[in-house]
Amino acid sequence: MKWQSASVADALRRLDTDAAKGLSDEQAENRFLEFGPNQLKSKKKTNILVKFLRQFNDFMIIILLFAAAASFAVSFINNEGGYADPIIILAIVILNAVLGLAQESRAEKSLEALKSLSAPMARVIRGGRARHLPAKDLTIGDIIVLESGDSIPADARLVSAVNLKVEESALTGESEPVSKYSNILIPDEAPIGDCKNMVFSGGLVAYGRGRASVVAIGMDTEVGKIAGMLMEHEAPETPLQKKLEQTGKTLGLAALGICALIFIMGLLRNIQPFEMFMTSVSLAVAAIPEGLPAIVTIMLALGVQRMARENAIIRKLPAVESLGGATVICSDKTGTLTQNQMRVVETYGNAMKEMILSYAVLCNNSIVEQNGEVIGDPTENALVYAALDAGIDKNELEALWKRVGELPFDSERKMMSTLHKIKGEGAVSITKGAPDVILKRCAHYSDKGAARAMDAEKLREFEAANAKMAGKALRVLAVAYGKPDKFGCGIRETNLVFAGLIGMMDPPRKEASEAVAICKEAGIMPVMITGDHIATARAVAKKIGILTIGDQSMTGQEISEMTEREFEGRISKCTVFARVSPEHKVKIVKAFQKMGHVVAMTGDGVNDAPALKAADIGCAMGINGTDAAKEAADMVLTDDNFATIVKAVKEGRGIFDNIKKAVHFLLSSNIGEIITIFTAIFMGWQTPLLAIHLLWVNLVTDSLPAIALGMDPAALDIMKRKPRANNESLFSGGLWQRIASEGFMIGALALLAFGIGAVYFDTDGSNRIATTMCFATLSISQLFHAFNMRSDESILKIDLLGNPYLIGSLAIGIAMQASVISIPALSLIFKVTPLNRHQWFAVFMLSLMPIIIVEIQKFFNSLWIRRKKAYA
Repeated sequence: MKWQSASVADALRRLDTDAAKGLSDEQAENRFLEFGPNQLKSKKKTNILVKFLRQFNDFMIIILLFAAAASFAVSFINNEGGYADPIIILAIVILNAVLGLAQESRAEKSLEALKSLSAPMARVIRGGRARHLPAKDLTIGDIIVLESGDSIPADARLVSAVNLKVEESALTGESEPVSKYSNILIPDEAPIGDCKNMVFSGGLVAYGRGRASVVAIGMDTEVGKIAGMLMEHEAPETPLQKKLEQTGKTLGLAALGICALIFIMGLLRNIQPFEMFMTSVSLAVAAIPEGLPAIVTIMLALGVQRMARENAIIRKLPAVESLGGATVICSDKTGTLTQNQMRVVETYGNAMKEMILSYAVLCNNSIVEQNGEVIGDPTENALVYAALDAGIDKNELEALWKRVGELPFDSERKMMSTLHKIKGEGAVSITKGAPDVILKRCAHYSDKGAARAMDAEKLREFEAANAKMAGKALRVLAVAYGKPDKFGCGIRETNLVFAGLIGMMDPPRKEASEAVAICKEAGIMPVMITGDHIATARAVAKKIGILTIGDQSMTGQEISEMTEREFEGRISKCTVFARVSPEHKVKIVKAFQKMGHVVAMTGDGVNDAPALKAADIGCAMGINGTDAAKEAADMVLTDDNFATIVKAVKEGRGIFDNIKKAVHFLLSSNIGEIITIFTAIFMGWQTPLLAIHLLWVNLVTDSLPAIALGMDPAALDIMKRKPRANNESLFSGGLWQRIASEGFMIGALALLAFGIGAVYFDTDGSNRIATTMCFATLSISQLFHAFNMRSDESILKIDLLGNPYLIGSLAIGIAMQASVISIPALSLIFKVTPLNRHQWFAVFMLSLMPIIIVEIQKFFNSLWIRRKKAYA
């Protein structure tokens, strides 16, 4: 059916719903069972078999498979019966693929869980009550409530509209918001862009408010018909992932070059070509860090899950990297730094308090439920509660003073107005908003109900009262009224009668002061940005520590009057910005960025979207934030709390640290494997390890310890460090040198184990024990080396049991390594021999050496740093 051609009454009748009460719970339940959830069909998921086969889509793995096939063929042709090598190579490659598949599936599940956490919500009237429901629970006939900033959750026929404008560019390509009306009829053949009595899923309320009855959900919506265009794209790689992928390719090419050189050197040493080929290919597979981007993805996903538990939902993975480097956090005051529980504590004016509050609750969009619960904006709710305390019932008042028109609150105008018809008394226009704005529009003031001319002295009195209230950190609203325009049908916002001032208190959050102190210790500049009066903003900022001695504050008007150069010259000293518009917020963000800062910005309104997009990390409010703000943001705070941003920064720093640890561990271990083989061949010694040994070491050491490092808790002093530079390399601070030196150390220890085995234990000259000791030392030393990554300080200064996952990876790794050596059937396949207790003692002493050597290195490093600080 074409709903645009049906009248409101006809549409409601056909949908069997009520504009005021909506569907009953029973109706909604039955229709949900009939029509299903309100969601688009997701992309067809990749078959698990395809995912598994994709694990083999790597050049070196393919070569290794061909090598295994060639080994099998040679053994078959020569009738040697030695199929152990190709079988074990295949087994290890398949096991690696299974682990890769498990990691990929875990990352996908993590990201799917995050999507469900940030699922859109909708306001709906059911059984006569306003409710917040997940958008997927909407059904045909539901009455949805639309306000500025809301995302349209389904296709719906408007049943009421007040100055409603909807942005529908996703459907029509039209960038300008479209005015919407309920009481018009549109021809059936009209295109979507002309259906001005309809709203469509995917649209965004740019202005005004309204109610609509759902006519289509899920795949039956206009968006559903073109769902392929709106499906979720794959999450883009983060800059760090791209950088590591490039680093991996560079190291891979270098490893291939070294492996090719080893192959040639082996031939020159008269080692069998096929044996050298297998060794070289296996070394390349083990040494090339092709898993780096995948490991980073898993770490990011795990970190993002931890953030979600701390009330910070990450919508875009690159934000995790940016968070760790944040140097400025620009925060809204109301609800983020304060409790968002406004209460009226003071009124001022010559009019009676009851009159001021009556006008304030009429010019108000809060809804009072039958049980007394008030739903709506916290500021407006405070006015309603104050009126109830004074014996004024909003619902009763609205029954007498029927609202017939509205100009919604706008951050540009800083006020809202409503028009009311009073039974038998004509009409009145009521305006409430910022005192400095309202007072300029008042020609009179109310003196106990009588309108008197506003002279300069009276204006100064009201301005002084406003300043005094603001000085107490009260949020102040002014209320005024007037007769409609001369035609008697329009809202008047000039030549008003001033009714009075209302002062409200929203106390700072208890945790805000501590979070601000942590920010400052971490080298992060906390900045308050608010639409409130400058005196109110300064009072709250002083209370929580944002505004201290030497800090400055600035108003939006001052920003507008400054040149760009003047503004950039002052901004570094400003920690409070008051009476700002959305354009000012963008200007503030860009000015800080121009100075080299990484900026996090909070926002909740539809007009905050540009600033959220401009910031390095846009943080939308989860409770009071509009869908527009959430859509533009990188992160959503589910508790609207400033302290949550600080926790997220800490988590971001921890994630970056852990990624650095994993990269450090993987690359130093891989270099150790290359050094072991390269040195032996170069010196003309017997090849200490076979192809299956290298692949096994890669399996034991490359996955579990690296992921366990990603689970490492953040260092205790992580928020006492200065933020890293925005362009700082992952390998800064001498990391490359440490990776190379530690790689040489691991290689040297493996070769020393081979030498000890050959000289002291291999009496028959077979070097079987030497190879086994080298194999065990190369693997186990890397497992112990992972503990060196946990801190740049001595591991004796940190909680050794603080990462149970790393301890688990050590235990599993040692058990796996011991099993292939000690179990006869496996030792035969791996061409090693069981070791006695003396040989195992030597292996474990050598395997522990990385901890001892790196501890000595850390000691001298700390000594040098302390001496450098002493001379500074």
